[in-house]
Amino acid sequence: MKNILRLLFFFILITSCEDNLNINDNPNTPVDVDKSFVLTAAQGSLATGMGGQLANLGGFLAQYHTQPPSAAQYLSIDTYNMNVDFSDRLWNELWAGALNDLNFVMSESEAEGDTGSFLIASLLRVYTLQVLTDLYGDIPYSEALLGSANITPNPDFGGDIYTGLVSEINTSLSKYSNTPVQSTVGAQDAVYNSDMDEWVKFANTLKLKLYIRMAYTSQADASAVTQLLAENNFITSDAKFAIYEDSQNKANPFYDVQIDNLGDVNNIASKSLLSFLQNNGDPRDAAIYRKNDDDPAVFRGIDQGDRDNYTAEVAKAFSRPNITATTPVYFITVAESNFLQAEALIRYSGGTGAKEKYDTGIVNSFLTYGLDPSLANPLIDTGGVYEYVPSGDIETALRQVMIQKWVSLANVNNIEGFFESNRTQYPETVALGDEDYTLGNFVASVGSVLTGIQTPNTLFYPDTEITKNPNITQKASLTEKVWWDQK
Repeated sequence: MKNILRLLFFFILITSCEDNLNINDNPNTPVDVDKSFVLTAAQGSLATGMGGQLANLGGFLAQYHTQPPSAAQYLSIDTYNMNVDFSDRLWNELWAGALNDLNFVMSESEAEGDTGSFLIASLLRVYTLQVLTDLYGDIPYSEALLGSANITPNPDFGGDIYTGLVSEINTSLSKYSNTPVQSTVGAQDAVYNSDMDEWVKFANTLKLKLYIRMAYTSQADASAVTQLLAENNFITSDAKFAIYEDSQNKANPFYDVQIDNLGDVNNIASKSLLSFLQNNGDPRDAAIYRKNDDDPAVFRGIDQGDRDNYTAEVAKAFSRPNITATTPVYFITVAESNFLQAEALIRYSGGTGAKEKYDTGIVNSFLTYGLDPSLANPLIDTGGVYEYVPSGDIETALRQVMIQKWVSLANVNNIEGFFESNRTQYPETVALGDEDYTLGNFVASVGSVLTGIQTPNTLFYPDTEITKNPNITQKASLTEKVWWDQK
């Protein structure tokens, strides 16, 4: 495992950390490099984006953490004032790092007839592109990553991208099922160790995720969802990147930057989540947050962005994200899979079976956090604060699922928590003073530059990409909605 990690950081260095690369570059991986090492580098690059800048961004926007009064590094996020330069590095990491490397692995695998490795790389490509289009909306897709053949690719409509991504999953699954070749990368697959059964389950779960994201749009496909539910072949173990070490530049990317390098001063507990957990007697509070340093028996947070009311306090007076050097970066968890299935059953099967998936989602959330799953039972049993209550109204039933999904994504996949709150509007955003944290609410961040209780729905395209590609037109506002945000 240590050898994998050393190789991983070497290849990330040569493939992912050159800020001058963009989405039009060809893979810069040497042609004689074994594709297995490049796959590990691609997974590491994706984990760096998901567990680093996107974990920080999503943590603020999903109101898992907020900026303390004694620091100001991320006020632009907390006040919804991110500019066109905000995500330059993230864009490059995912396009020039992860996607270029994954395309290389796919090309090599196809030439070798290695349908297993092709499936792994193609699924991670779909996952990465979904994150990008969910974050930015319309992005280059059909003309992207063509190198010198097209250095100014046009952006595609997000709905068309989703159609293409579903097609990519189906194509790679068909290639593998028609000619099932075990992946040759072995343990260099840092997610599922080349277990192809797990990757097929991942494919089905990812496809369900795409379909559910389209639920409020004209592209919603009930028959496709019910077919997936009938097949019932979803992930049974968390898809995660978990080969970090407790040493500099080899640690979890959030820990490495925010805690080790920046001194653990920029992220403290938001009451939006902390108060929800505490008011409901949810023991996940101790897994998601560390207690404050002044009084180890106390959890403490502030309302989102309300730093001016605590001007005498420092970050150590508050609870902070409980992320360690070796905390994995999660791509999809079993909990998320069950919440997706619960939503699908509510929407397309009259709610039959939704309670079981909802309960299983909560139990698996406890497992992901390393807690005894039996601790969930008093919460979900009859009379418990999280007891699932069936309803003939889809939104009433769905809200229960989405609130628990929001909780389960904290420090696990923060940006997914942001995407899902945008899509469903759960938790609801209210003005500070009107919140009911026990039920689950967001508040408009104090100091927001937006009007009323508006919150961001997207990011500006990176200025580096706008400069290089005249076919991409910059957005007018962070409140512009991506295509699936139609509720």
